[in-house]
Amino acid sequence: MKYSGGWSFSEAYNLPIGLRVWFSERLANQLKAEQDAIKSSSKSKGSSTQTLSERNQPNIPKHLQ
Repeated sequence: MKYSGGWSFSEAYNLPIGLRVWFSERLANQLKAEQDAIKSSSKSKGSSTQTLSERNQPNIPKHLQ
């Protein structure tokens, strides 16, 4: 809860046990759903990397290089 939810230790520690359990389960479900979405997205694309070429290089002005 501290890392993903932004809770301080004392905030999480001082929650009633029922709320702490509910928040923990809710956070676990959210992280699992995000992980599944990332996996399904990477499978549908075929590759998770992109190769830079002449056509997809960022356009950086000369004075900033």
